[in-house]
Formats: sequence, C-alpha cells, structure tokens
Amino acid sequence: MKKARGGCLGRLVGLVLILFIALPIGSVVLYRFVPPPITILMVQRLIEGHGMDYRWKPLDKISPALAQAAVASEDARFCEHHGFDVQAMEKAMQHNEKRPKKIRGGSTISQQTAKNVFLWPGRDYVRKGLEAGYTVLIETVWGKRRIMEVYLNVIEFGPGIYGAEAASQRFFHEPASALTPAQAAQLIVVLPRPLKWNAEAPGRYVAKRSRVIGGRIGTVREDDLAGCVLD
Repeated sequence: MKKARGGCLGRLVGLVLILFIALPIGSVVLYRFVPPPITILMVQRLIEGHGMDYRWKPLDKISPALAQAAVASEDARFCEHHGFDVQAMEKAMQHNEKRPKKIRGGSTISQQTAKNVFLWPGRDYVRKGLEAGYTVLIETVWGKRRIMEVYLNVIEFGPGIYGAEAASQRFFHEPASALTPAQAAQLIVVLPRPLKWNAEAPGRYVAKRSRVIGGRIGTVREDDLAGCVLD
C-alpha cells in the first residue's frame, strides 16, 4: 500500500513538473502566431472599473514611428541585446542608490513584453524570476519583430486602453498607421504612468519629454537602431 501511495505521489509530482515546464513553453509558442486574448493587467483594470479597449493590429499596420519612439525612449539597444541590457541595469542601480525616492527601471522591451503578456504587475522577486525566464523564451521563439509587435499591441497607454490602435483612435482619432513621429512620441512617453499621464492633453513634463523623444526618433531612423524590427 505504501509503495502504491509513493508511486501515485511520484506520478503527481512528475505531472506537475511537466505542466510547469510545458505550459509556459506552449503559451509562448502559441502567441508566436496568435494574438494574446487578454492579460492579467487587463483583468485587473476591468475589476478596477477602467473597462478594456484592446484592438490588435499587425506591425505593418502600425506607423514605423511608434516602434522608433519605443526604441528611442525605452530600449536604445533593443536590436543588439538578447533580452537583457546589462548596461541599462547597472545605470538604473546606480541611479536608484543615489535617488531611492525616484526609482528608475532598467527593463528592456523584451522584459516588459514578457511581464505584460504572461505575468502580473509588481516588483517581487518571484515575478522578476519568471519574467527572466519568459524573456529568454520569447527572444528564442518569437524574435525581435514579433516581440515589438506584441509589445505595441498589449502595452497600456491609458486607463483600460491597450495597444497602438486603441490609443491612436482614443487620443488622436485616427488609425495607428497614420501616427506622426510627434504623436508616437506622445504615446510612448506616457508608458511609465499611463493612469496619470495623458497623451491627448499632456502636462508640462510629458510635453517636454515628448519633444525630446521626437528628436531622438530621427537618430533611431538614421542609425537604423530599429532595423531588426522595421527592415
């Protein structure tokens, strides 16, 4: 009887381990071809009463200026790294040690995409560990173009507003394919605080930061820093 129980427990543990490995890999492979239907953050915002406006658009239906603005503002080495930018992490750590009340993140677009699609908001170590694992998976399975496509479609641009198309229609009343560099910069700049900052009616800081990012878009284009996505 004890051997039978031990065998059942062993099979149960084995099944759990298989599921623990297979489910993340399976979901990553699936989302390589299929748009994520919903995310944990979207569910959270629904519960909070913000609603959900989520409209998927292929990358070639989104203005190139938005990907260029994302690289300019969020991850200048996106096309060079393999999911993690060690230099950005070190700079963020140095900044946070000097100014602990104004925490700066060092996450890449790949890490942000992994978090947004598969995980929950927060800064706990468990989530960060899972984020690292998913980042490796999407870098391996999806590649840069798909990562950017998913990122620009699921990122939160305002309360209950997800992705380039929903944000462009909401704030500028036109499709994402028509976004100008200035409009793209305004959208990307609000990403750190989408519940507070507004791309349609930017405050002084957002307006100033948008002009900076708008200028950097030209550098991204000229130096082909988003070439892995747009070529």
